[in-house]
Amino acid sequence: MPEVERKSKISASRKLQLKSLMLAKAKECWDQEQEEREAEKSRYLAERVPTLQTRGLSLSALQDLCRELHAKSETVDEERYDIEAKCAHNTREIKDLKLTVQDLRGKFKRPPLRRVRVSADAMLRALLGSKHKVSMDLRANLKSVKKEDSEKERPVEVGDWRKNVEAMSGMEGRKKMFDAAKTPISP
Repeated sequence: MPEVERKSKISASRKLQLKSLMLAKAKECWDQEQEEREAEKSRYLAERVPTLQTRGLSLSALQDLCRELHAKSETVDEERYDIEAKCAHNTREIKDLKLTVQDLRGKFKRPPLRRVRVSADAMLRALLGSKHKVSMDLRANLKSVKKEDSEKERPVEVGDWRKNVEAMSGMEGRKKMFDAAKTPISP
């Protein structure tokens, strides 16, 4: 029995209505979450930072209050710096661990490599910089191999080509016919 495509039991207008309801509910949740964050922030600040009463304080009491607030702000800055340093260290460590995992999996992309022709002198200049004074001729260090003189071993025969016709033809019957045609017929 062939499979029949099943039609959706929900109409397109119903789908659209459900989608709009879901978006409205998501917006409500988002707004409520933002309000909760603001309330938590104000509660935290009220707990940590009390309201200042500066009326009726003498000059020395105001100076002591300023010193106390300055010391608190310094401790908060130190804590913030420590937390940022820990966060940067953790992100660096996470990045290194991700690279290690990719190396272990072997699923990292290798960049396309281009073939670059560089001479040995240019390589040494790149590695050593301006200190490089010696030129390096790699071909001078190669082992020299003498070629066999096969041409000298073969004797070269210079002579009349007509003398070797029989040897070169390989068909003596044809040569005889050729010779027979040459000889004049006597009456």
